[in-house]
Amino acid sequence: MSGHSKWATTKHKKAGIDAKRGKLFAKLIKNIEVAARTGGGDLAGNPTLYDAVQKAKKSSVPNDNIDRAVKRGSGAEAGGVDYQGITYEGYAAGGVAVLIECLTDNKNRSAMEVRTAMTRNGGTMADPGSVSYLFSRKGVVVVPKAGGVDEDSVLLAVLDAGAEEVRDLGDTLEVVSEPGDMVAVRTALQDAGIDYDSADMGFLPSVQVELDEDGAGKVFRLIDALEDLDDVQNVYANYEVSDEVMEKIDA
Repeated sequence: MSGHSKWATTKHKKAGIDAKRGKLFAKLIKNIEVAARTGGGDLAGNPTLYDAVQKAKKSSVPNDNIDRAVKRGSGAEAGGVDYQGITYEGYAAGGVAVLIECLTDNKNRSAMEVRTAMTRNGGTMADPGSVSYLFSRKGVVVVPKAGGVDEDSVLLAVLDAGAEEVRDLGDTLEVVSEPGDMVAVRTALQDAGIDYDSADMGFLPSVQVELDEDGAGKVFRLIDALEDLDDVQNVYANYEVSDEVMEKIDA
């Protein structure tokens, strides 16, 4: 397992997914509301909303909840909240760089909760810009390995759609592109009949920090604490953990 993206970082927590389903649903709904408010409630004309809805459906969020979130965000139904995006930067154990993306209606609350989670779990906050330069904004489409889908078939499908590379993450493949090419990549996969789990904008690191068992445990605990916060949408970290170390942690 590698720590080069938030999708990979959640792999070690499968046992706790059910317990966190409520929080996950709330975060997915929040994404839908923000996307609808920013680009309108028409899925066909708002690729960000389309991807947010697809991700919610893949996570089994009820259709009624999704429809209401679209209506609230687009103004067709009352009750929407004006969420603001803010990114915090910091360091975890071993000098691992961490980016924390939040959607919040109270920036002071978010700042306090993130700082507390960092401090209690061996992390430190950093000044804006001191960590973000280690990451690049990319479009990332995650494709499950199922039904004969492999790296070659995905490469063939996305080769002319702007994809930069396809990464093998074990159970899934990660298609990386420039942010502006992500919709074309997702569409190319659909046209080829290849299903995908999610299509998101994310941050990928330019350098990675190799962690041992002790360091990995500390970093995972910090990420867990951050992702458990209601205002935190995504956590990115530039760590890398070998399969051997992961086996010891999962044992």
